[in-house]
Amino acid sequence: MAFPRNQKLNLLRLTVLLIVALAGIKFIFRDSVTLDLHKHVSKGSDFWGKAGEEKEEPNPHSQALELSAVKVTGPKEDAKKQLSKDFSTTEMRLVHLDLKGAAPKVSYLEQVFPLFSKLGANGILVEYEDMFPFKGELETLKSPYAYSEDDIEKIQQLAALNKLEVVPLVQTFGHVEFILKHDKYRYLREVERFPNSLNPHVPDTLSLLKSILSQVMDKHRHSSWIHIGADEVFHLGEGMDSKNWISRSNGDVGKMYLNHIKEVANFIVNQYKGLRVLMWDDMLRKISVGAIRESGIVRHASPVLWFYAPDFDTEQIEKFISKYADSGFKSVWFASAFKGTTGPAQGWSPLNYHLKNHLSWLKVIQAMPKFPFIKFQGIALTGWQRYDHYSVLCELLPVGIPSLAICLQTLVNGGFTEATKKKILDMLGFQSINLETSTCDGNGAFPGSEVYRMVEQINGQLKESIVKALEEESAIKGWFSPYHRKHHFGNPRNLENFGSKVLKVHEDWENFIENFRSQLESIYFPDTVEEWMEENVNPYMDRLREFVRDYREIILLNAKPKAL
Repeated sequence: MAFPRNQKLNLLRLTVLLIVALAGIKFIFRDSVTLDLHKHVSKGSDFWGKAGEEKEEPNPHSQALELSAVKVTGPKEDAKKQLSKDFSTTEMRLVHLDLKGAAPKVSYLEQVFPLFSKLGANGILVEYEDMFPFKGELETLKSPYAYSEDDIEKIQQLAALNKLEVVPLVQTFGHVEFILKHDKYRYLREVERFPNSLNPHVPDTLSLLKSILSQVMDKHRHSSWIHIGADEVFHLGEGMDSKNWISRSNGDVGKMYLNHIKEVANFIVNQYKGLRVLMWDDMLRKISVGAIRESGIVRHASPVLWFYAPDFDTEQIEKFISKYADSGFKSVWFASAFKGTTGPAQGWSPLNYHLKNHLSWLKVIQAMPKFPFIKFQGIALTGWQRYDHYSVLCELLPVGIPSLAICLQTLVNGGFTEATKKKILDMLGFQSINLETSTCDGNGAFPGSEVYRMVEQINGQLKESIVKALEEESAIKGWFSPYHRKHHFGNPRNLENFGSKVLKVHEDWENFIENFRSQLESIYFPDTVEEWMEENVNPYMDRLREFVRDYREIILLNAKPKAL
């Protein structure tokens, strides 16, 4: 049946009006969402991405799983969006700050961040451990000297000011002594006797990690990466729950490890859209390509391949890179060391050792074109402060600055040339560097250079000068032996032969130590100052102090008979 012309026109007008109305509603709704997002995103940021930026190919299978999960569980909390930055053409150089020991005050970080940037760093890898201001149920975890929330914000502002990307590191499997040492969390240990590793089979383990990760990431909304640790998961598979799981599921420790990492990584990428995951690679070295690929962790995580030896086998490293490419990882990171890897109680950084480590890594980086299917994204220069939560302190950060400068500049310039050496000397305020003796001539003009110089004197002279004063003086051996001191007797005539020398050594060192303590206190919290003094100064100074105390008491007795 044919419609009259007027009716056709009316129908057409009505259709057009409906389309315009629908478009208007959609536009209003879109603008309200856009405005809400802009409240949280600075105008100059890269939040909206860049033209031509590659998008990850959606996985239909995973999308179907996500959709079915929504239908089953109902609505869930909206995921949080990280600020998006483009690092596709940037090779990252991160300076590792290991805060599980000798965490510097923020005032020192304010001084040293510009130097990091000047030396060639473009990021910091911050291993907070108990220095993060955990709150609520997690407050137990924080140190009495933990940073405040304002401190965390200030650290990020200072980093941004110096063009340093902040990458937080939160251990999520092994090296969690700072968690498992507390009675409250003892039941989450893989092996009850040891606080090293989490039991992945207890549901509360993942719940706890989600809480920890959420508190840390909610304070790092500008970060593009998070490092989840996951190295050296000692005793994994030895707990009863793990043994039962292996028996029941016909699985192995490798699969158990991957299952836990997958849970952690999935939580992070689902909760914080755009955030990328880094993890230490050592546990992956023992796991097959097929198992890694099947686990699915390659979609969200990148391995950080670490070797700290000076002349490591670069061919072996290349085999690991090839393995990770075959496993499906899209990018790989490396980790070198500028301090903290030559002994748990090392007090002075061996320059040549760490330089050679970085020269070896340069060879690996230069060989990366051989691996077109995996991208080299960056390197973390680790500066370990403790081997683990229970060990003594390694080299202090100011002591490691010359090593850091050599290592960073070697990476930036593709080698350690005379020109590179001159740049380092100019930036640090030295006249020369001796790699073999690990010494630098000149006073130094970098943040913490006073501590650097004073630690050098303590390491090189304190013990030697006290031993010389107390053990090489024949008058002391003859007239002020341990027996004399124990029984409080001596002849002032003989004591005065050596007394003035010993008193001068004592006075000089006491004045030096007082000044040194003041310098330490300007950089570190009281617990670090006390620990360093107890380990490195007091064993020698206490011996000298006790000697001087006995000398002063006995000389006043004016040669009385010995006390029996």
